[in-house]
Amino acid sequence: MIVVAAASGGMFRETMAMSKAYVEARAVHGQSELLDEIVAAKPKMDHTRHHSIDELKDAGLQHLRTAVALLESKAAPDEVDEYRRFILTVANKVAAAHREEGQDVSPAEAEAIDQIADALGTKGS
Repeated sequence: MIVVAAASGGMFRETMAMSKAYVEARAVHGQSELLDEIVAAKPKMDHTRHHSIDELKDAGLQHLRTAVALLESKAAPDEVDEYRRFILTVANKVAAAHREEGQDVSPAEAEAIDQIADALGTKGS
């Protein structure tokens, strides 16, 4: 949702891209127990009332930081890396689902993906 909210327009296509990324991940079932569990459930929206897109983004980034910290304490390092790759794959597919400002990925979406990568601890890797 961080990427969807980053730029105006394309919400339907971007939401469909998110769903499609989950379907594609289900197709490789069995390669990662962690990802199998994640994609077995439908993506859920945090229904907390955010007063701004910035609040939505900040809450989403904090959820990612918390998830990575939990995984780092409980999961194998390769599972943590798989989780990071999955989240970035979904973010990139969402961003590319709708052309904005004449580009496949708008500057605002690219910035959102950078912020997601940073929250996941992958920025610059």
